[in-house]
Amino acid sequence: MNSADQKSRGAAWFSRLTGGAAPAAGYPASVLVADADLAGKMARYIAVAPDPGNRFPRVRNGEVGLVEGWQLARAVQELVAADRDSKTKTPIVAVIDVTSQAYGRREEGFGIHLALAGAAGAYAEARLAGHPVIGLIVGKAMSGAFLAHGYQANRLIAISDPGVMVHAMGKASAARITMRSVEALESLASTVPPMAYDIESYASLGLLWRCLQVAHPDAPSAADIDTVESSLQAALADILADSSRGLGNRLGAEHRRASSRVRDMLRVQWSASQP
Repeated sequence: MNSADQKSRGAAWFSRLTGGAAPAAGYPASVLVADADLAGKMARYIAVAPDPGNRFPRVRNGEVGLVEGWQLARAVQELVAADRDSKTKTPIVAVIDVTSQAYGRREEGFGIHLALAGAAGAYAEARLAGHPVIGLIVGKAMSGAFLAHGYQANRLIAISDPGVMVHAMGKASAARITMRSVEALESLASTVPPMAYDIESYASLGLLWRCLQVAHPDAPSAADIDTVESSLQAALADILADSSRGLGNRLGAEHRRASSRVRDMLRVQWSASQP
């Protein structure tokens, strides 16, 4: 069974946003790739979806593993190569619903760090080459999986819903690492936004370009699709109007004031050290 048929938000939104287009051939069932319309332009939509038949057991529930990392990189790099001599760069929409990177001895032994770095590097390369890259968070965006798939986007958009969360690790794992109960961790998170899991706390860090309200996040309606497509179109226009290809737009929030200050000081010191 193709993973696009599995029940996951990523697969559902990918299918609706691409008009039900069949995923491109030659990719594993866990990596969905299709070229479809966005604001009258052809865009490449990419998603990771569950694959119960995946030969790697740790990558059957929407995780990003060895194969997924390299195939995400391939989907992006092929587009960069195809547009290398074109003044118009094809937009990329990363539909994000990833539970984590794959945790397994085989993954570690065969270099999952290289696979995920390859994917992250490909997205960064596309952004720096002038491809408008938009990350659409419709479900979980966890740990190294998010870093590999979507975090390098020019603009990040998220659905406002309890099922949407961004964090370095799951609550149970974070509780073990910090030697707290899950309840104590949640209490701490309510006062420390970077520790929180809800998308509103994440938005307060300035990393999101826009947070959207939809009625049916698990099975998007026509109205939900219109809401998201309008935001994708607005994000595309905003990127095209911005000459910067960096991620400095993420540093303006109140909770990033210290980060901005440190960057300014480093920039001054670096400039002063140059001959």
